[in-house]
Amino acid sequence: MKKAGITVGIILVLALGWYLFLKPQDYRVSFKAKALPGTINQTLRAWNQIMDGSAPITFLDDGRFEQQLMFNDSVYRYTWNVTPIHDSLSQVDVDIKDLDNSIMNRIKLPFYDTDFETRSKNTLLDFNEFLIDHLDDFKITVIGEEELFSTYCACVAEKKLQREKASGMMRNYSLLNSIIAENEIELNGPPLIEVLDWNEKTDSLSYNFCYPIIRSERLQKHPEVFYKRLFGKNAIKAVYNGNYLTSDRAWYALLAYAEQNDLEVDPKPVEVFFNNPNMGGDELMWKTDVYLPIKSSSE
Repeated sequence: MKKAGITVGIILVLALGWYLFLKPQDYRVSFKAKALPGTINQTLRAWNQIMDGSAPITFLDDGRFEQQLMFNDSVYRYTWNVTPIHDSLSQVDVDIKDLDNSIMNRIKLPFYDTDFETRSKNTLLDFNEFLIDHLDDFKITVIGEEELFSTYCACVAEKKLQREKASGMMRNYSLLNSIIAENEIELNGPPLIEVLDWNEKTDSLSYNFCYPIIRSERLQKHPEVFYKRLFGKNAIKAVYNGNYLTSDRAWYALLAYAEQNDLEVDPKPVEVFFNNPNMGGDELMWKTDVYLPIKSSSE
């Protein structure tokens, strides 16, 4: 009996030591969200920008991402783990740690309803409402496999954060419009973006913003504009309806479709824009065709 009591005592001490000093979080909040992990990630980045005292989101090597928020004099670390359940639902687990009062929170949590616990729940409820509002702002329809067209283009190269993609487009609309008009170049379709590199960890893009044109001898040389051919290729296609600021949400839908259908894709989307944002109107009526190239057997 004495040995059993000692063993139980050791186990209890070890468990208490783990709980107070080694457990990675003070508190966990879990919920399900009707969105893909990539959409949740990008929505979190937008929400993070409007939170007072927020620092940039950090993408961890294991696929989780960290966020730090300041409440009064305390810094809370939120570690987000988002896993897909199916193509329209994800499991969200958020581990929360008060970097300044961690041990005291762990002592109080089993016995009291603490301000830390209440604030953590309310903060995540606020994010979930922000996410739900965002999901109402767009619609994605995955079409499936379709050939990406071929065309000659007048283009401007850009490097931006993913959320700044649309601002890079707007900056170059007038430049390309003036060159097209001055040289009486015939258009061959609506404007498009050709992504050259997409780094999800750094949230960065390099891409070409292009006007499809009919090749002509009158093409004007310009230090920022170049001409190239976009070659046709097999791809999977989605139609995105919504503000072009967030058309990348269709990229994640196409990646999920590719995984579900065992298709090996090149994560370099092409977006074709059919509406002029300057004209306003109902954003859910704005249309973007989004293509994700399928890798050939030789690639």
